[in-house]
Amino acid sequence: MLVSDYNYDLPEARIAKYPPKERGTTRLLVLHKDTGKLEDSYYRNLDDFLNPGDVLILNDTRVMKSRLFCTLPDGRPRELVVLEKHGTEKPRVMYRGKLHEGDVLNILDRTKPNNRGEKNLTISCILGNGIAEVESEYDLNALAEEFGSVPLPPYLHRDADESDTKRYQTVWAKNMGSAAAPTASLNMTEDLLHRLEQKGVIIRYLTLHVGLGTFLPIRSDKVEEHKMHSEWFHIPDDTIEAITKVKASAAGSVNKRVVALGTTVARTLEYYAKTGKTTGEDDIFIYPGYDFKLVDALITNFHAPKSTVLMLAAAFTGWDNLHNAYDHAVATNYNFLSYGDSMFIC
Repeated sequence: MLVSDYNYDLPEARIAKYPPKERGTTRLLVLHKDTGKLEDSYYRNLDDFLNPGDVLILNDTRVMKSRLFCTLPDGRPRELVVLEKHGTEKPRVMYRGKLHEGDVLNILDRTKPNNRGEKNLTISCILGNGIAEVESEYDLNALAEEFGSVPLPPYLHRDADESDTKRYQTVWAKNMGSAAAPTASLNMTEDLLHRLEQKGVIIRYLTLHVGLGTFLPIRSDKVEEHKMHSEWFHIPDDTIEAITKVKASAAGSVNKRVVALGTTVARTLEYYAKTGKTTGEDDIFIYPGYDFKLVDALITNFHAPKSTVLMLAAAFTGWDNLHNAYDHAVATNYNFLSYGDSMFIC
């Protein structure tokens, strides 16, 4: 199976560069995976497509301000992205520009007119692929929160502004640790969640800290050779209980479903189905041919060509169905990627 098979033409004009002025005003393309039927709607109407008794699962991770601007002692600028921490490993960053072991980086305080910071960190080990281990007398996550900015995806080709601090975050974000947002959730509003609960939809949460794999391209054209990086996850007992009940009561019925809000939730649930683990490191790579065990419906954004998340969506609904939906979305001016419109695949 080739990565290049999962490609489509994405015009630059269809990439949403900024969030919509009002959260939740984006469009929603509904794809019925059994028939391929498409319906044009709006995200705010999501409650029209969910049933009483459905379990909707959300990722409650919180995005770190993980983008740090620094300088070497001679004033040369360097940019870092603080990465999620796994177990007892040393803190790690992705970096832009040349660095060497032993380099000391001064962290810039971009709130000060003279743009000079008073705290620093040291490159302790170059790991390759633009990743390094760092040391500092200060907690790296605390430094990121104090001096960092939102790590917008590189395809937006801009620095984060004040609106991104709020909008590149879900309204329920709680557990700090992600290097990127669970983007299908960015369009969800408190009002819509309330209406879903009023309808009888059961809302539950899990945590998956979106990490390194988000930033790295697939380097092999053979899908099976790609290795997903691990990301820390936790599924609470009440979420497991809700899933178990709906699966037991919905045997043979389409009226009660497990609905994943985003590919991060889908991957976490399927990793649990595969391993039985409710906490740990999730490295599951889902691509066409995968048999979903828990997820019955998926809310997701429009993804970049040849990406792992596009392959997950293709695995869920079939590449022909998905490609047809994407062609329709491009032709009818849907907005794509992190700040764009969404799909409900059911």
